[in-house]
Amino acid sequence: MSKSFPAALVLAALAFGPSAHAASFPCEKAEAPDETAICAHLALNDRDVEMATRFEILKAVLPMGGQTKLRDDQEAWLQERRTCGADVACLRAAYDTRLTVLRGVLGEFAKQGPQ
Repeated sequence: MSKSFPAALVLAALAFGPSAHAASFPCEKAEAPDETAICAHLALNDRDVEMATRFEILKAVLPMGGQTKLRDDQEAWLQERRTCGADVACLRAAYDTRLTVLRGVLGEFAKQGPQ
């Protein structure tokens, strides 16, 4: 693996870094209970930013089959998140579970380098 690969991941993370809105959807258009709760709670918003950042990085670096699984898993996770409604503890747990998976996949990919 080249030394520039980890630097590229850091630059990508900065490019998708925190903003005034949740990273995966515009808060000003949030209507669903889970989305309004995420926008209203900074800790959830931060988790959403990290989740979206890791998802976008993985989407850019995984091979095609991996991208399909990543998208399918993300859709399933979003459906699970919606079932939390505005329950902050449920949302926190959902994000923590998803972030553990995304961190693990990104960590494994970083160890192996691009295929």
